[in-house]
Amino acid sequence: MSGYIKTMSDLESSSYGLSGGAVGNSVLKSAGLVGGFGTAHDGGTSLATGATGLADLYNVLYGQKVWSMLNQEVNALSMVAKRPYTSSGWRVLKSRPQGGSGSSFSVTSGGAAGSTSPDPAIIGGVQENATLGSTGFEALAPEYDKLFVSPKTVAHLFEFSELGMELAAIDDGVGDIRAIVREDMGKHHAESQNKMLLMPFELYGADTDDNTSPTDDLSKNYTSLLKIVSSEAEVEAMAAAGLIGSSDDTIEQAAAAMRQIYSKARGASGNGYLDAVVNFGNGYAAGDSRLLTLSLLNSVIREVRENGGNTKVMLTGYDTVQAIGDLLQSQERFMDRREIVPTHNGVRGVSGAEVGFRVATYYDIPIIPCKDMPKTGQGSGKLSDILLLDTDHLWLSVMKPTQYYEDGITNGNPFGVGKLGNQGMYRTIGETCCSFFKGQAKITNLKSA
Repeated sequence: MSGYIKTMSDLESSSYGLSGGAVGNSVLKSAGLVGGFGTAHDGGTSLATGATGLADLYNVLYGQKVWSMLNQEVNALSMVAKRPYTSSGWRVLKSRPQGGSGSSFSVTSGGAAGSTSPDPAIIGGVQENATLGSTGFEALAPEYDKLFVSPKTVAHLFEFSELGMELAAIDDGVGDIRAIVREDMGKHHAESQNKMLLMPFELYGADTDDNTSPTDDLSKNYTSLLKIVSSEAEVEAMAAAGLIGSSDDTIEQAAAAMRQIYSKARGASGNGYLDAVVNFGNGYAAGDSRLLTLSLLNSVIREVRENGGNTKVMLTGYDTVQAIGDLLQSQERFMDRREIVPTHNGVRGVSGAEVGFRVATYYDIPIIPCKDMPKTGQGSGKLSDILLLDTDHLWLSVMKPTQYYEDGITNGNPFGVGKLGNQGMYRTIGETCCSFFKGQAKITNLKSA
């Protein structure tokens, strides 16, 4: 008799209001409302015989595996050293007792003993039985400064309904929907932190929130490596080229925000130690971009070494990696390969074991490609920036490592989340820190040949 419910198909048809040739909950599933069996592969008709009614035997099923269509690599986050957050700042030596604060010891004929450029005869050599405090033998003192850093909280919240969790376990569902979403949200949590580390520097001078401060939003994120590895000269060049500022914030306001780093201001008197090595050419105006050359790359590496830095890794985009390879190939030279063994809290992989990964190197410096590396400058045909980092003095200070929290109806506590379902959250607390700016370098304003 018609109208009776004898099978699950009858129940689905009655519940979903489907009749005739409609099968299952395919209409609702195609609309993304519920999970269930897909539509029949042959529309309910056998291609061989023309017979109908085979839809329940041969359906389009999607399977439980979720295939990612996205590149979610987090190379920058992976390569930056991680250290426990043990203090809210650190003291730095900003100037020698004499000889200045540059990379070389400065001397000038006739200079006073305690000056930034003393006479070469009074930099330590004294007469026999010299009187303390006499000319050329005065008391000296180095100059120190304090940098303050505040940890940043990075969190991502997500949820799933009770009904969604139940439906995902039946029909053509993914099974444990919480495990699937938890895995993908964990990847997003890491990728977001990676993006923070590679945030374009000029965005720190863009008003993204209101009229009061250009950094209302970005100040909540980890400080970008592009901002840490910067200089007063770079800020001035960006301001002159109109790359910063908006209708709400003047260029002066934007530049002031970009100069702020760890409670100090680049460009202020005595703060030259905050400037990293930044090679951007003659400026950031249209037409000022230049071709990447090996001489340019070599000169920056040399300058870092003269400053006392030791570049441990180069971060750049895939396009710039290819450009470096093309430059070396034209000279019948090739990039070496080197095995990189990640370390964690001092624990290192065993030599010879399959624990590392091989990357291209230049002068024995590993080159790590990053998909989110900015292309600073104006014009077309830009190449990704290059960061040359001394990770002995650049690290991610972690106050709270990434943790996962979940509560809700499956834990018997729907009142805790206020939902008939569950809520999950990933949370990490930390901040990027640098204790030696002149040991870091950046090459920007590049274009392809």
